[in-house]
Amino acid sequence: MWGQAKRQQLPVEQNNQLEAWITQQQAQLQQCLDSLDRLILDKSEQTRLAMICLLAGGHLLIEDLPGLGKTTLAQSISKIAGLAYQRIQFTNDMLASDIIGVNIFNQHTQQFEFKQGPIFTQILLADEINRSSPKTQSALLQAMEERQVSLDGQHYDLPQPFWVIATQNPHEQSGTHVLPESQLDRFLMRISMGYPSREAERQLLKQEARQQMVVQLQPILDADILLELQQKVSEVFISDDVLDYILDLTAQTRLERQGLSTRGVLALKRAAQASALLAGRAYLLPEDVQLVFSSVVAHRMGISKERCDLLLKNVVVV
Repeated sequence: MWGQAKRQQLPVEQNNQLEAWITQQQAQLQQCLDSLDRLILDKSEQTRLAMICLLAGGHLLIEDLPGLGKTTLAQSISKIAGLAYQRIQFTNDMLASDIIGVNIFNQHTQQFEFKQGPIFTQILLADEINRSSPKTQSALLQAMEERQVSLDGQHYDLPQPFWVIATQNPHEQSGTHVLPESQLDRFLMRISMGYPSREAERQLLKQEARQQMVVQLQPILDADILLELQQKVSEVFISDDVLDYILDLTAQTRLERQGLSTRGVLALKRAAQASALLAGRAYLLPEDVQLVFSSVVAHRMGISKERCDLLLKNVVVV
């Protein structure tokens, strides 16, 4: 993709320290990917994108039919990352208090006490989020954005790191409430698991149950390492040439009915930096931008992955 002459323009001395630090973490990160690929067969692109989303500190939306590995992916990442995990099954009668918690009056102390909801965790699987009412959805999405919960004038910080994997059913299914564009924008990336290949499904039938394999997973990272990784993502170097490429792609999207917003451009840059770090580099390449482009852009613009691929083809890498 990018010529050797372009690569030689990247700084060496400035990024030596970061490069050395990333190299030290590379074995653990590759071990995370390998563990996920052993559990989620034939979905290496999706597992890599999920890890990129986690490293970037953004939230992930998975749109797919039930039973295609979304819960297994969330549980597996929580295990290898060494993080606390909770799952919420959204329903049409769910209230915001079922997610964030509620104040309960203690008769012994004559005071109200806050009872935390399941959102007080580090990895939250919000299953079938579009089956709940828009009011309940907004309560979760507000907490995702602010990393805190507000109730009766009090603010409660969520654990760090805090990451949401939300799943939604296809809109044509009954009993769903479409997430508006303003709420979709809160998710850094959207992916689809899709059906496994015939060979992958054959292996699934032959092997032991996935749930048992998840239980046997051992932590590879921990919360402190993950927070440091997320911090280092912003230090990944971006040359002027790659910045121009991102801006050219942005300009191309704005020829559509609904172009990419400024927040969307920042999300694209952040996800591409996380992709570079996961690949063991302290600098960004156009390939990183291309890898995450459709997952970051499609749901913000309301277009298909195929349309995103066409937009990529219309912008030449100089």
